[in-house]
Formats: sequence, C-alpha cells, structure tokens
Amino acid sequence: LPKMATMDVEDESILASIFRDSFPEKWRENSDFTAYLSELSSYGIDKLNREPERLAEERSAILQQTRQLAFTNYKTFIRTAECTERVYGDFGRVESSVSNLLNKLPTFQERCRHFVTEAERIAVSRRMNSLTLNRHTEILEILEIPQLMDTCVRNAYYEEALELAAFVKRLEKKHSNIPVIQGIVNEVCQSAQLMLNQLIQQLRTNIQLPACLRVIGYLRRMDVFTEAELRIKFLQARDAWLKSILSSLADEDPYFHITKTIETYRVHLFDIITQYRAIFSDEDPLLPSADQTINEGAIFHGWVVQKVLEFLHILETNLHKGVGGRLDSLLGQCMYFGLSFSRVGVDFRGQLAPMFQRVAMDTFAKAVQDSVDKFQEEMNLYTLISAPAVLSSSVPMTLPSNQPGTLQPPMALLDFAPLACFLNDILVAFNDLRLCCPIALAQDVALCLEAALLKVTKIILAFHRAEETAFSGRERELFVHFCVAFAEDLVPYLNRCLQVLFPPAQIAQILGIPPTQVHKYGSLGCLDVATILEALAFILPKKEIVLATDPGLNVDFKDVPPPGQLIESTSVQNSNEKVQEGERMQMELTADVQSTPQEPTEGSG
Repeated sequence: LPKMATMDVEDESILASIFRDSFPEKWRENSDFTAYLSELSSYGIDKLNREPERLAEERSAILQQTRQLAFTNYKTFIRTAECTERVYGDFGRVESSVSNLLNKLPTFQERCRHFVTEAERIAVSRRMNSLTLNRHTEILEILEIPQLMDTCVRNAYYEEALELAAFVKRLEKKHSNIPVIQGIVNEVCQSAQLMLNQLIQQLRTNIQLPACLRVIGYLRRMDVFTEAELRIKFLQARDAWLKSILSSLADEDPYFHITKTIETYRVHLFDIITQYRAIFSDEDPLLPSADQTINEGAIFHGWVVQKVLEFLHILETNLHKGVGGRLDSLLGQCMYFGLSFSRVGVDFRGQLAPMFQRVAMDTFAKAVQDSVDKFQEEMNLYTLISAPAVLSSSVPMTLPSNQPGTLQPPMALLDFAPLACFLNDILVAFNDLRLCCPIALAQDVALCLEAALLKVTKIILAFHRAEETAFSGRERELFVHFCVAFAEDLVPYLNRCLQVLFPPAQIAQILGIPPTQVHKYGSLGCLDVATILEALAFILPKKEIVLATDPGLNVDFKDVPPPGQLIESTSVQNSNEKVQEGERMQMELTADVQSTPQEPTEGSG
C-alpha cells in the first residue's frame, strides 16, 4: 500500500481515464479507494477475473461475522445505544446550560466591572478616611474657623478676625472647588459683614480720634470700600451721630434750642472735621486732575457745606419762631461759631448777616404794626371831653430843657394818651432793634416807620371825620392840639430816633459821600415828614413848621436818660367821667437807647 500510495501522477491519470464514469468523484479523495485501484492495476488478467468472486466471498464472510458479532454482543449494542441516548441527552442539557451561561455572561461581566469600580471607590474612601484620621487636628482647626471668626467679631477682636479672613481668602484661592471650603468662606463672609456693621456702628457713637483711626484702619484692611466710598461712609456715620444729638435737643424754647444747637455744632462738628483731616489726606486739590475720576477732596467740602446749610436752616427756623430781645446774644454766638470754624476753612459769617437782618426787620415791622393796631383800638375809645392836664393846670409846669445832643421824649404827648402809648410802643421796638441793628436796615426801617405814621395819619383823619360834626369848640381846639402834638412832637422825635440808630455820618462814610448829601438819597435813615403830614395840612394851624431835619445831627447816647424809664399812659377814662383839675399823667422814658452807636454787623449795608 505504501507503494501504491506513492503512485505517480501518470498512473493516476490512466486510472482516471479508464474508470471515468464507474465511481463518484468524491471517492477519489478516499485513500483506501485509491490504494485499492492501484492494487487492481497491478493484477494480471486471471487474478482480475477471480477478483469479483473473491470480493463476494469476502463480503459473505464479513456479513456472517457481523451477524455473529451482533448475536454474540447484542447486549453491548443495547447498552451502547442506551449510553448513546443518555450521552445525547446530556449533550443537550450541556448545550442548554452553555447557552444560559452565554446569555448571563454580559450581566455577570457588568456586575464584575461594577464590583471593581465599587471596590476602587471603597479603597479610595478608605485611603481618604485614613488620611483624614491622620490630619484630624488640622482639619478640625479649619472647620472651626467660622466659629472662631464669629467669636472674635462679637468680642471685638478685630485684629485676629482680619487675620482669619485673610487666611480664608488664601484658602479659597487654592481650594475653591471644595464644597466644605465654600461653606467656610460663606460663613466667614457673614461674620465679616457683621464686623463691618459693628465698625460702622462705632462711627455712629461718641468716638474719639484714636478709636476712629483704628476703626478706619480695620475698614481699609477689609478692602470692601474704595477710598472715596470710605470717606463717604465715615461722613455718613458721623453725620448720623451728630443728627442723633441734635434730635435729642428740646425745641420748645427757640432761644434755648438754637443756643444748644450752636454749642453742639461748634463742639462736635469741629471734632468730626478734626477727625476727618487726621484720618484722610486732605491735601488733594479741589479740582481733580486729568487721571483722577473721583474728586475725593470735594466730598468733604460738599459735606461741610451741607452741614452749614442745615445749621443755617435750623437757625432761620428758630429765629422765625421768635427769640424775644435776645437776638444780639444769638448773633454774638453765631459770629463766634463762624469765627471758630474759620480755622478749618469754614467761615460762614457772611451768611449770617442777611438772615439776622431779615429777622430784625421782620420783628421791627411786626412791632410797628402792633403799635398801629393798638393805636387804632385806643382811638376808637378816645374822647376829647376832658381837658389835657398840661393845658388845664394853673400851675406852670417845668419841662426838661432840650440840651444839645439830648434825646428826651416830648412831654407834650402826656396830654394825649393814644400818642403817648404809640410812642411807647415804637420806642420799645427801637430798643429791640438797636440790639441787632445793621446799618443796611436804615432805608427799610425808615420806610416801615413812615408807612406806619401814614396809617396813624389816616386813623386820625378817620377819627376827625367820624367826630367832626359833634365837636364843640373846646373839643375842636383839643383835636387841633392833638394833631399839632403829632406833627410837631411825635414825628420829629421819631425822626431824631432814626438818626440816632442810623447816624448820618456813618451812612455817609459807607456811601463815600459828605454827610450833608445823605438827605439827597431819599428815606435813608430819616422820615419824609412832608409826606406824612400832608393829609393833616387842613387841620394844623397856619404857621411855619420846620420840616427839614438836620442831616448832620449825631446824638451822643450818653446824654439819654438811664434804662427803666417808661412812657406810661393812664387808662382811658370813661367818656362820662371827668378828670380832676391839676391831675396829670406821669411820664417815664422807655427809650433805653444805647450810649454809643452800634457798629454794623458783618455783611450788612
């Protein structure tokens, strides 16, 4: 067979051509078949002829052996079949189990990967827990920072609180992505805000300069405000404290309220200005430079101007409420206040003069109007039945001599109660005015008094019109004397009083003109007597009356009677009662006029 297996290609092709259609093509691949063909090709004719018989015999023998074998080993075949069946069933189950295993393998694989991930996470967590345990002290210190910060702030340990805040800022920059660090930062920010509120609240108290320096230093280190904002916050806080003091002052009495306000402003506002200039550099120019967006110096300037305006508003409000005869005292205090603030560049005395000038003028105008109203009431009740004491007395009465430079009230007015009372009221108004009498009021006072005298003239004419038809000869004579006293005594005397309050020489010096030319400027410290008496011309006696006043008159106040004397008018008697002969009304001077002319206040005239 090995020899036949090595049959060359030529023999194979010969056999193939001989047995081309005798066997299937696939047998050619069988080695036994190929070997058998090779063997047949080596047989002779006789052997080839006997070969079919031999094959048939061999086939019969094999069949016989097979039957014998089957008969002999049939049990084995049965067991083999049973075993084969069992093996087949086992192979089916194995195949099913393998299929199930293959189906479950992806889930198992996924769970294995999850297990590996969880195991890695647990390992990392274990390592972190171990590291946390090793760094427990340091971590605890970091976690206690918010509580420590809050304790420092509430106990006013601001230096330590600022150090903690700075440490937390550095910590945030390094570990801003850690939630715990963010929580610590938020809590520390809340404590920092509380500290900021406490520091600003300290500025709203009666704090001294060293404490102010510390507070502003802390605020600067907190770095929450720019320089301009810090200045504004400082001024706002100190302003709130100043307003709290001002609001606590009692305002029932305007004089007391304004004096206490002046004292409060003078003391505390000066302290605030001193503190501001000690804390902040005030060398900046008022005009900002080209590269400076905020004029920090103008912040303080604007605040001071606002405070001065608030003080002036409070002063004006209280002055309008009325301070009695203490206007000069207030003026002196306010001028001293303005002078003291000139040391810090806040001299506001120029704003005071117009205000006091208005108040003085309003007070004088009101007093004059009240005098006119009172004169109207007295004229409504006045009668000319009783003879004047001076005219009816048989005993000659010695009148005080009019010495040069003296300013005695006309004694003839004692005979006419309404005129005497009117003069008393005007003199009281003059006395109040002279306490605060700026020279700038010369024209206004003269015009006001002239208007009042014109009203008095109208009242006298109204009285004449109402009583003229019922006048007796004696009453008509008394009324003429009444008008003469008004024209020749009252009006000239008031004119002289005006020239005492507003000396022509002083007015001329201010105007830069000779004293003899002052009268050319109209009602400038004198009355227009002709206009006042024009309506009474038909009643007054036809005689020459000197109406012009001496423009150069400059009365010395030292010759004026001492204070305390008043012109007192007796109460008007009932029209049916008679005054006993020889009775006269007592007259005392109220013109408590100052012995020297008062210098005009700053800013006046």
